[in-house]
Amino acid sequence: MRKLTYVFILVVSVLVLACNNQNRTSLSKSDMDNRESKVGVSDAQLEKLGITDPNHLSAASKRALQWPTDLGNDWFIEFGPLQPLKGDLAYEEGVVRRDPSAMIRENGKYYVWYSKSTGPTQGFGGDIENDKVFPWDRCDIWYATSEDGWTWKEEGLAVPRGEKGEYDDRSVFTVEVMKHEGMYYLCYQTVKSPYNVRVKNQIGLAWSNSPNGPWTKSKEPILSPADNGVWKGEEQNRFLVEKKGDFDSHKVHDPCILPYNGKFYLYYKGEQMGEEITFGGRQIRHGVAIADNPKGPYVKSPYNPISNSGHEICVWPYNGGIASLITTDGPEKNTIQWAADGINFEIMSVIPGVRAHAIGLNRDADTEKEPTEILRWGLSHIYNNGDYQSIMRFSSRRKTTHTAKGESK
Repeated sequence: MRKLTYVFILVVSVLVLACNNQNRTSLSKSDMDNRESKVGVSDAQLEKLGITDPNHLSAASKRALQWPTDLGNDWFIEFGPLQPLKGDLAYEEGVVRRDPSAMIRENGKYYVWYSKSTGPTQGFGGDIENDKVFPWDRCDIWYATSEDGWTWKEEGLAVPRGEKGEYDDRSVFTVEVMKHEGMYYLCYQTVKSPYNVRVKNQIGLAWSNSPNGPWTKSKEPILSPADNGVWKGEEQNRFLVEKKGDFDSHKVHDPCILPYNGKFYLYYKGEQMGEEITFGGRQIRHGVAIADNPKGPYVKSPYNPISNSGHEICVWPYNGGIASLITTDGPEKNTIQWAADGINFEIMSVIPGVRAHAIGLNRDADTEKEPTEILRWGLSHIYNNGDYQSIMRFSSRRKTTHTAKGESK
């Protein structure tokens, strides 16, 4: 019995010693991490960040010390309230006008393209062959012009849906414009009927030598979703999957083509089969496909996805790279990001209260004047109700100071 007691005490002693050693190792690792975090950190940085004790750094303080040392407010802006447009783009009951393209200025006028449909939305509960499942269902692409960006004249149909059986026979929508070497290009989303919840959206292209058309459409999509996801069963449920596949295995949305570094960068939003809700909301990310010619073929970047968040694409050139406003979905939503190479984006600022959605940028702006000059004003859409949307005007301003009422700046 005495022998068993001795063995028990010996085992307990060994376990206690091991635990103490583990704790000492853990503490030493923590101290080491803190020491490593202090390497190259100046007293000025510590004072600016308000860090009390450099020997005890929280995870937040460690992240702060990794911020750029020249962190400023060149990229920080505030959006004002949306304002209604006048003329033909004022809200019209029974009509959907949404997803404005960027504006270009030609012949002394601004041009904009947008999705247009009529009638209320029935959703997926009825006859999807004949009903309208979304406001952007059964859309065609129309365009309008304006001399001042406030009062608009609807000029007419630009790109219609395709004939029955074609890849774009159900809807063409969410359009963007690019002008290059005297030619005009419209890229847009497409849906082939029937429009069910597992349908795979694609991207089409049209081109013309005039902003007024006529437009020639690509006979095939210029971009399609990845084909490596696998649905589970036959039920129309987009969350049931056996394999999720790439970030864009379900849909490719919101295309925008920019000429960049002698090539053409097609930025787009990807939706994944079995899309999840994460700590940042919907699991939405952006990708890019690159071509040598505006008409393609476009090859998806091996670095995709190139964002952790976002919704509609809003990108512009700046300082030799590409800037991007990331909104709505994901853990990095409501940020402006910038990539020196158009692919590896870094957060430049966090923007409170982004009121504008599906932004139509003013491509006539001087994008090199300052990082956010192109966001001074432009177009957005607004949900007037569950069935109808209209196009509005947004504005923003740089914010460089914060003062109380009556306080001198």
